[in-house]
Amino acid sequence: MIEVAGPNADQIHYWNEVAGPKWVALHDIISAQIRPLGALAMDRAGIAAGERVLDVGCGSGETTLELGRRVGPGGSVVGVDISLPMLERARAAAQAAGAANVAFENADAQTTALPGPFDLLYSRFGVMFFAEPEAAFANLRGALRSGARLAFVCWRSIQENPWLLVPAMTAARHLPMPQPDPHAPGPFAFADAARVRDILSRAGFARVQHEPVDRELSVAGGGSLDETVDFLLQMGPASAALRQAQAGPELVERVRADLREAIAPFDGPEGVRMGGAVWIVTAAVD
Repeated sequence: MIEVAGPNADQIHYWNEVAGPKWVALHDIISAQIRPLGALAMDRAGIAAGERVLDVGCGSGETTLELGRRVGPGGSVVGVDISLPMLERARAAAQAAGAANVAFENADAQTTALPGPFDLLYSRFGVMFFAEPEAAFANLRGALRSGARLAFVCWRSIQENPWLLVPAMTAARHLPMPQPDPHAPGPFAFADAARVRDILSRAGFARVQHEPVDRELSVAGGGSLDETVDFLLQMGPASAALRQAQAGPELVERVRADLREAIAPFDGPEGVRMGGAVWIVTAAVD
């Protein structure tokens, strides 16, 4: 595992000791929920056979493998992540798939010199966690060739994402929910399009575009109502509030009951379907 040091030390610790193992355990249902959004960003990237792609925050490697399929045997993909538990799953998946054109690096993309030059920088919900995003994107820009592209998907604000807002409001009935710095590393750090446009422009990217996308998501991958409640108690704002409060079993059960009631109206034949809102961000390197 990379050293827990540097400007992203807190994130390195979090994604190795807390979030990473959870994501590995919940990989299938998380991927089922967010896969369509990641595919949209790939479509917007205009990926061509034979290209070299850098997948930032590649996690358990699903996006890296799909990028590898899209660039074909003449291309290559490097997936970078700070989470060793997630990369261990990614490497096993690549080996099982016989994906010879993908590789993975356990590295901090903000500070590590990466093995470019790449034709495309891609990320599915992996670029919102940098302590110093301008420095991070400047470093990533250095790994891209002239004429390269950028494409990533990130969440818009929590207020625009009912699948996260409803659990947060439910937990707030029982727990203190302090208002975080909206620009602090986290899932909503890139919700402000003007801020992100400025970050990317300062880091050397041109023609930055934000495409708003609103979709109904299969929360917990279309599982049952109770499975979805369990998922939302393990991931997202309700989970974070319970963890920070070191909530005991009785409090967890009260939140669980209220959360089940709150999301029950969204349950149907395809599971719990709730609104999600993202930006598809694209840019170029002149």
